Order: sequence, then structure tokens, then C-alpha cells
Amino acid sequence: MESEKEEITSKKEMENKKENEESSPKKRSKVFIIILIVMILLGGWYGITKYLESQSHEETDDAQIEADIIPIRPRVSGYVKEVRIKDNQRVHKGDTLIILDDRDLKINLLQAEAALSTAESNVNASRANTHAARTSIATSREGVSTIDAQIAASKVTLTRATQDYNRYANLIQDHSITEQQFEQAQAAKELAERQLDVLEQQKNQASSQTNVVSTQSKATAQTIEVAESIVKQKEVEVEDAKLKLSYTIITAPEDGLVSRVNVQEGQLLQMGQSTFNIVRSKNIWVVANFKETQYSKMRPGQKVTVNADAFPKHDFEAVLSSFSPATGAKFSLLPPDNASGNFVKVVQRLPVKIEFTDPSVSLISRLRPGMNVDVDVHLK
Repeated sequence: MESEKEEITSKKEMENKKENEESSPKKRSKVFIIILIVMILLGGWYGITKYLESQSHEETDDAQIEADIIPIRPRVSGYVKEVRIKDNQRVHKGDTLIILDDRDLKINLLQAEAALSTAESNVNASRANTHAARTSIATSREGVSTIDAQIAASKVTLTRATQDYNRYANLIQDHSITEQQFEQAQAAKELAERQLDVLEQQKNQASSQTNVVSTQSKATAQTIEVAESIVKQKEVEVEDAKLKLSYTIITAPEDGLVSRVNVQEGQLLQMGQSTFNIVRSKNIWVVANFKETQYSKMRPGQKVTVNADAFPKHDFEAVLSSFSPATGAKFSLLPPDNASGNFVKVVQRLPVKIEFTDPSVSLISRLRPGMNVDVDVHLK
């Protein structure tokens, strides 16, 4: 009896198993179909959403934060006397960054000032000589005028003496006058002639002296011009020495953050040598490289949403400012030349400048040049 019961029980269990096996594929097929339908609906909704969004948005993740990076380079050579800044320090315009040893340049300034004093003394001496020469010329000309007056008077005297002599010469033939009177008239004539000759010689000498002094005056005037040009040259040298001396104090040209300071006290810096940079953190923007196929609907002034990788939960408001005049490849060291053959068309990217519209946001001051961002341009 017990064995029969066991057989009956086993038969029932076998029948139940067969019924379960027949019903489970039907249940699984219904669940799969439901899941498939849901996935299709979700995929369709996502695709339609992205399509509609693509009609009014252009996005790219090929974008970075940019800022003005000012290189600090010494304008004169010299040894570093003092370094007043540290890595990553914030500085303001006019703050002293580095002080160079200025003793050599001070000596150069003293030499330039001494040379300027010597040149000014030469100018004063030349002007004094010119004044003396002009005085001599005036005196000589006055002497010539005086001699001219004396010559005129001497000519009158000679004319009178000549007339007396001719008259006495006729009278002596008639024995109307004595021999002594004739000799006196003859002597007066000869004396007047000699006086006239002497005055004319004095006039020639005075004229020659005037010409010599005038020539010397012109030469002295030219000397003054040369001396004055030398003075101007020395003044320029003094200003140049002062300017170079001022370059020994290197100051911050703008507000910003200092990069790594690769300068030590006692180090010799050459003129134009690269030392470190100052990043103007207050004035930052975004440069996004869009594909040329995205360029057609983009215009300056369109609203932009910027999402930085450093702050993924915050959206920065910005505006499209301007477009680059050429693609990034054209500004590369070796731009591609399609005329060389083996041309493979590659989609080019155009740099676009994007400016933040709310620079007062505290998080913007924490952005640093080189950080990656995602850009979404609102076309409508």
C-alpha cells in the first residue's frame, strides 16, 4: 500500500513539473516583449529629443579656458639682487618682482653725466669765442669806417695841395713867388699823397683783418653747432643710462597670478631671458574649436552655456564673441598643403572666442587657463 502511494505521489509531481515547464516560456516571452517595447520607446524619445535639440544648439567638448599670459623678461643684463615674489602669488600692477644689481649702471650714468658736462663746457667756450670774434668784427668795421672818413678828408687835402702846387709852379716860372714858397707847396702835396697812401694801406689791412675775423667767426659758429649736437647726443646717453638703471627694478605690468618663479638670488639674467609669467586671471574667456560643418548657423552675440569639467554641476553664462580668421591648421607650424598630392579630406575646426557675461560669479575666478570645458551654443 505504501509503495502504491509513493508511486501515485511521484506521478503527480511529474505532472506538476511538466505543467510548470510549459507555462514558464510564455511568461518569459511576455516580459521580454514589454522590455523591448519600453527600450524602443525610450530610444525613440531620446533620438527625437536630440534631433530637436540639434536644430537649435551646437555643442563641442573641444574647448579650453584662455587668458592673457604676460612673459616677464629683463630689459637689461645683470645679477639678481633680490626676488620679492613666490610661486602662484597674486600681484598687482606696479608691484616689485625682481631687483637687479645696479652698481655698473650707476657708474655708466655718472660717466654719461660727466661727458654731458664736458660737452656743455665746450659749447660755452665756443660761444664765448664767437662773441669775441663778433666784437672784433664790429671794431674792425668801425675802424674801416673811420679810415674811410680820413681817406675822404685826405683826398680833399690832396686836391687842395695839388691845386696850390700847380698854381705855384706857374708863378715860379714868372718869378712871382720865391723858391721857398714853391718848395712848401710841393712838400704839402707830397705829404698829402703819402698820407692818402698810408690811409689806404691801413684800410686794406683793416679789411683783411675783418675778413679773417669773419672767417674765424663762421668757423666758430660751425664749431658751436657741432658742440651743441654733441651735447644733444650726450643728453640722449644720459637719458639712456637713466632708463637702463630704471630697468633694474622689474615690476608687474598687470594684475594677475605669478607662475613658477625660476629665478634665484645671485643668478645672472641676460636681456630678454625668460624668467616666469603673469596670468591675468580677471580677464578669461573660452576658445572652442567647432567643426566647419557646425559653422553655418552660428553668429556673434548668440547665447552660450559653458560647463567646466572642474565644476560639472554649474553652468556658466556666456556669449559668442568672434570667429577666428582662419582654421587652426593654418596657424600650425607646418600647415597642410593639399596641392602636394595624396589629398584626404579632413573636417577642419574653426576657433571661436566665447566671453563670459557674468564675470562677478565667484567660480569664474577659480577657472584657470587650459581647463577643459563643454560649450553649448544656443542658435535660436
